[in-house]
Amino acid sequence: MTLVALAELGRGVVPPDTPVLHADDEGVLRGRSVFETLRVYGGMPFMLGAHLDRLAGSAARLRLAEPPRDAFERAAFDAIAAGGELDAALRLLWTAGREGGGSPTGLVLVSSIPPDLEEQRARGLRVAVVQWAAGALAAAKSTSYAENMAAQADAAARGADDALLVAPDGTVLEAPTSNVWFREGACLLTPSLALPVLPGVTRAALYRLAPQAGYEVEEGAFPLERLLRADEVFLSSSVREVAPVVAVGEQTVGDGAPGPAAAALQRALRVAAGYADTA
Repeated sequence: MTLVALAELGRGVVPPDTPVLHADDEGVLRGRSVFETLRVYGGMPFMLGAHLDRLAGSAARLRLAEPPRDAFERAAFDAIAAGGELDAALRLLWTAGREGGGSPTGLVLVSSIPPDLEEQRARGLRVAVVQWAAGALAAAKSTSYAENMAAQADAAARGADDALLVAPDGTVLEAPTSNVWFREGACLLTPSLALPVLPGVTRAALYRLAPQAGYEVEEGAFPLERLLRADEVFLSSSVREVAPVVAVGEQTVGDGAPGPAAAALQRALRVAAGYADTA
C-alpha cells in the first residue's frame, strides 16, 4: 500500500512525508501503541464506529490514554478528502507518546489498496500452518506485530501466501492479520473469541450477514484436522475482505477452487458497504 494522505490529531492534514513521530515515542521504542485498519468505499469509511470502539478497547488493554474519538473521526474524513481516492485503506494509530511522560500521538493514514487483492481472490490463497503460542495481548490490536510478521515471512519462505496460526494443541486460531472460517455443508465455523484471537470487525459483519447468504454460523475450538476436511476455507479482514483459501500446506481444500460461501459473503459485504457494483 502507498501512503497518499496523512493527518495528525491537533495539527490537521500534513504532507505524507512530514515527520510525525519522535524517536523516543514509546510506540517506536516499546511497541506501546494501537491501531486500526479499515476500508474506504466510495469515499466513506466502512464501520468506522466499530473500529473506533476496538481502538479504545485496545488502548485500555495497553494502559494507554483513551483515544479522542471525535478527533479521530474528524481527522479520518479530512484525510480521506485530502487523499482524493474514493477507494482506499484507512489506518488509525494511537501511541503512548514520548518516553518520560510526553503526550500521546494520534495519526490517520490513507493508503492505496494493494493491487493484487482481486487476483488473489480469484485464484485463492495457499496458507502454511505455523504453530503459535499467543501472548497476553492477542485480542488487542497493538503495533507489537513482529511475531505476526515473522509468521507471514515463514509462510512466504515456504511458498505460501499467508500463515494459518495453530496452537500447540492443534487448535485453529487465526491468520496473522485475518480471522479464519471454514465450511461444512451449510454451516460456517470460526474460532471462538474465547480463544486468543482478535475480534475482527469484518468477522462480526460476516457473522451477521451469513444467514442472509443461507449459512448458519458456529463458533468453537476446532482442531486443524477438522478444518483440513472442510468443504471450503476462507479468511476475513477489513482490507482483504473475504479471501478464499484453496490449499493448507500441501493439502488441497475442497475441489481446489474458491468456494461458494466466500463468494456469497464477499458480495454481501460489498452490498452492506453500499458498494455492490464492484463485487
